[in-house]
Formats: sequence, C-alpha cells, structure tokens
Amino acid sequence: MNERDHSAIRQNGGAPRGAQESIETIASEASPMRHSWLILAMASFAAAVCGGLYGYDTGVISGALLLMTREFGLSHTQQEIVTASILAGAVAGALMTSWASERFGRKKTVLIVLSLFATGAILCSVAPSVGSLIAARFLLGIAVGGSTQVVPMYISELSPSRYRGTLVTTFNVAIGIGIVLANIVGYYYHDVWSWRRMVSVAAVPAGLVFVIMLFMPASPRWVAEKRGLVAAARILERVRRTRLDIHQELTQIDRIRQSTDKADSGWAGIRQPWARPALVAALGVAFFTQCGGLEMMIYYSPTFLSDAGFGKNAALLASVGVALVYAVVTLAGCFLVDRIGRRRLMLIMIPGSVLSLIGLGLSFMSGIHQGVGALATVAFLLLFMMFNSGGIQICGWLLGAELFPLGMRGMATALHAAMLWGSNLLVTGTALTLVQAAGIGPTMWIYAEINFLSFLFVYRYVPETAGLSLEDIEGNLRAGSFTPRAIRKMSTRQTHTHQGRETVLQS
Repeated sequence: MNERDHSAIRQNGGAPRGAQESIETIASEASPMRHSWLILAMASFAAAVCGGLYGYDTGVISGALLLMTREFGLSHTQQEIVTASILAGAVAGALMTSWASERFGRKKTVLIVLSLFATGAILCSVAPSVGSLIAARFLLGIAVGGSTQVVPMYISELSPSRYRGTLVTTFNVAIGIGIVLANIVGYYYHDVWSWRRMVSVAAVPAGLVFVIMLFMPASPRWVAEKRGLVAAARILERVRRTRLDIHQELTQIDRIRQSTDKADSGWAGIRQPWARPALVAALGVAFFTQCGGLEMMIYYSPTFLSDAGFGKNAALLASVGVALVYAVVTLAGCFLVDRIGRRRLMLIMIPGSVLSLIGLGLSFMSGIHQGVGALATVAFLLLFMMFNSGGIQICGWLLGAELFPLGMRGMATALHAAMLWGSNLLVTGTALTLVQAAGIGPTMWIYAEINFLSFLFVYRYVPETAGLSLEDIEGNLRAGSFTPRAIRKMSTRQTHTHQGRETVLQS
C-alpha cells in the first residue's frame, strides 16, 4: 500500500494503537485474489442448493403422501405424523447445529448438514415401514433445520457488508425454487415416478454441493475467534478485493474481540441486557414470518380451494402458481433488500399482505367460485404470496444471520431457526382445525390481523441494518443505540464519512 492508503486507513481508528499497527502490517502483507467474486458466487451457490433442498424436501410430501398412503395404508393420524416429522426434526436440528457451528466451525457444520440431507433422502426412499419412514424424515428434518441455522450465518460472515443482504437471501430464493420443483414433480410425475424416487433425487444435489464445500473458505469471523487475525486475513484475502477492505474488516473484528468476554459468549451472552434488543427483533420477526400465513398457503392452498368448490386440477395448478410467485418475488427481493433496506421493505410490503388477506376472506365468504369470483379468489391468493414473500419472508431469515453478536451468534441463530420452525409447526398443526372451527373466510381475517401486528412490531422494534457491517451492528447493541431512530441517524453519518474517505482515496 502507498502512503495515501495508510493515511486513509488510520482515519478509520477503532483499535488501540498497537493493535492498529499490527493489523496494518497483516493487511499490508495480504494478497487479495483478483477473482474473489468467484469464491463468493460458489458459496452463494452452495447456500442456494441447501435452500433448494429445504424447499424440495418439505414441499415434496404434498405429491408423495398419496402414494405413501396407498403403499402403507396410512391413517389420517399417521399422515399428519409423517408430514410433521420433518418439522419436528427441523426444530431439533436448528438447536443441535448451534453447538457444532461453534465447536467445528460454520464450514464443517455445513458439510455435516449436507451429508444428513443425502443420508436422510436415501433412508426415506428405502424405508420398509411407517416407523422407519417417520424416523428417516425426522433425520431429514435435522438437516433442514440445521441448514437454516448455519447456512445464512456462514454466508453472512463471509460476505462484504454491501452485498450481504443479496447473498444471504439467495437461500430464500432457492427455498422457493425447491418448493416449485416439488410441486411440479408432484403434479406432473404423480403417475410416473414412485414416491421413493421423488424423495431420493434430493441426494444428488446434496452430494454435489458437499464436494464444492470442501474447497470453500471457512468463516473469517470464526477463524479470527479461534485461530487469530493472521489466519482470518488469509481467509479474507480470498473474498475481498483490496488490502484496504481487509484492513477495515480486521480492525472491526479485532475491536469486537477485544470487547467480548466470557459473560458475553454462548447462552450466557444471550441473557445479557444489552443483547436483548437484537433477540427481540430477530425472534419477533421470525415468529411473524411463519405465523403470517405463507407456509399455510404453501401446504394447504389446494385443500382450501378444493373445499371452496374448485376442481382438483384447478386447485393443483393454483398451488403451482403459489410456488412460482413465491420463487419469482423472492428473487426480486434478493436484489432489492440491500438497496431499499430490510426495515423499509417490510413496512412497504406488509400492508399489502393485510389487504390481500382481507380480500381473500371476503372472496371465500361470498361463495362465488366460478368466473370472476374464481379469478378474484386466485388473484387475492397470489397477491398475498407476492407481498408476504417479497417482504417479511426475505428479511425474517436475513435478520437472524446478521443481528447477533459474534460471541453468541451460534446459539442465538439456533434459537432464531428454532423459532422459525416451531412457529411453522404451530401453523401447520392448527390451520385446518382453525378453518373447521371458524370458517375459511374468518380464518383469513385472523391471519390479516397477525400481519397487521407484524407491521406494528417492525415499526417499533426493528432498526435498519442495510449497509452496516456485523461489527457495526454489535457496536450499536453494546452502546445501547439499537433502535430504529438511533441507527437511522448513525447510518446517515456513516454515509457522509464513507463519502469523505472515498474522496481522500481518489484525490
């Protein structure tokens, strides 16, 4: 680096003088890769496949369950257990992988999750009895839940802050693609493939990504915590473009390491009062992500439409449409979340979810499901999917990957994923009962109220985090300024400061 680079670096401050000089030496000796984008692209691809496996493995049951019932003679209760076993496994997997991600690292835990994906799919496909099928789907659920805990965290810690939202939300996009593929397989191959082939094909992409992950770097944050800054710099030079980027990131990481003690780590850290705002924001959004009704629509929209008078083919095609909207809108949100911001995107999209559910409830209550009435029902259904999947669904997973401080990140993201899956299990297990007790129209209005409450929650408790590094977010938590207004003011100041530094470097 030349003297101007050193001068710009010294303006960043944040670490003691001795540490600053040491970091400056480490950064000056780094050799950033010219093609660092390729590593990030491959890591995002791995995350996408994990998300796709999650979507496919949870969604394929809709087409496979009829064939399973025919082969094993499943009762109604057994069908519910077979369906829900993967969700129960996901709750367990989300909690179990927290220890592994801290003990062995994010990368190795992703490898474990991928091996469970492949093993679970194969065991499901050869299950000789109902009990073994349930056990195999529970194992597959451990992989599904584990992936939602560790994959977004791994990508979040590997990504530059300016691209973190886009790269992490590839996981969400892939979930939608996986659900679409599962619906297509269930609709078009129902009479061609056996259910065993339907579930076994998921082992192939899991094996492919396992091989790819062997060549991926570890998380620089985890490496810095366990092996020191020099080892972290070796990771960063593979995924950052300039020495200045490496220096700035090492300075932030070291500042957080110096301020973290045992009381702030693990489960003890989660109980610290200063970390509570992040826990409230992330877990609250996670709860509303699932309880807002989107998972209910994915699992049960054919049932709702059939009960309302739609034909079987029309109901199944509408289900494919629901999955397609989820995938396309999530993809669009992936490119917008860093530009618009997490908080703003949710506040823009949630009111659309509320109005769509009110309209859907009115449409169901009208009892007119032919001609214009049928078009209105499907239109409101697809509009709800658009507003919900393009807003809180994207941010719900992303916030869990970026809000928590490093010392407690493994445990906190496990709680976040468990909240997501526990809420999913709650909705899946009560949706049909609620419809039978209250009616399908009033049920839509109940979910509209839940979405309205999510708007109030986001407005009150969720600050904007777009453009902030993970260390910036932790610094706000420790300073007691993790509020929508305080972070908004700080972001404005950082923008002006960043522009000033760019001017210095370009002069």
